[in-house]
Amino acid sequence: MGIKVSRRDLGLLQKDINKAVSDSMNSTYRYFRRITPKRSGNARSNTDFDRRNLEIIADYPYAARLDEGWSKQAPRGMTEPSFKHLQSQLDKEFRRI
Repeated sequence: MGIKVSRRDLGLLQKDINKAVSDSMNSTYRYFRRITPKRSGNARSNTDFDRRNLEIIADYPYAARLDEGWSKQAPRGMTEPSFKHLQSQLDKEFRRI
């Protein structure tokens, strides 16, 4: 007994997986920006998303302090809650596949 999988099926599965990861990261980027503290708007406006590397970039000098919970607006920071959001998004996307 064996399992046969065609290259076409594998290609379609890979395409679905890539889309699931990309969609989940896009959602997580929006979530990260939404929970980033907003006082002057500098932190949110200097948070970007590198779609090629699927990386959220907080490009401002006090990003680490905000992420450590320095702000009352984001006492848990942004990374940990965003990571949990990403996990739930990936779970939802992979259940769909």
